[in-house]
Amino acid sequence: MISTQDWADTRRLWAYHQMGHTPRPCSVALGLGSHDLGVADTAVDLYRTGMAPLLVFSGATSATTRERMPRGEAVHYRERALELGVPSSAVMVEPRARNTGENIRFSRQLIAEAGIDVSSVLLISKPYEERRAYATARKLWPEVEIVSASSPMTLEEYVDSIGDARLVIDMLVGALQRLLIYPAQGFMISQPVPDDVTEAYERLCRRGFTSRLLLDEAGQARSQARR
Repeated sequence: MISTQDWADTRRLWAYHQMGHTPRPCSVALGLGSHDLGVADTAVDLYRTGMAPLLVFSGATSATTRERMPRGEAVHYRERALELGVPSSAVMVEPRARNTGENIRFSRQLIAEAGIDVSSVLLISKPYEERRAYATARKLWPEVEIVSASSPMTLEEYVDSIGDARLVIDMLVGALQRLLIYPAQGFMISQPVPDDVTEAYERLCRRGFTSRLLLDEAGQARSQARR
């Protein structure tokens, strides 16, 4: 059972994971590959409103996307964008990345090799991955301005779109853990985490929403490194 307190804690994490940026015109839009075609749809919407002249989709496949996107996440995103009317000349594909860091590094390399001058990036991710993507990009591409974006959905709408409430909570908890531990490993910048968010995260961990947590060699959840 998911309790009233569980949902309250989940809403705290959901709100924290979103950066609250207002989309504005950027040099390129970078869509991060995942199981969620909504990222491609949002990228197309932003392209149509003049927020970026070029879409870059990044992503290979993973255990969670192999069956649904056998040709690779970025390739399926590109196909979706073309289906929705974006010209092929306005879409680039980076097909190798298997994590957020590689999304940023490989896309940066692809754009540089194409001779495209970039001063700002509209970074498009799943709603609960906005802050993680932002923190990673700020670490690996510090000279450009990062504007975060995702599908404009409420938590309830996102749960309905996935069809598995417990999985969604697990994913939010896992994303928060990475924000806590990855800065010390050099994967992203450190960001302050409010006490009420940390407390909500720890309650959800105790309640067993832990399937997306990273484990240490002993099979225990890695240190939460509170700040």
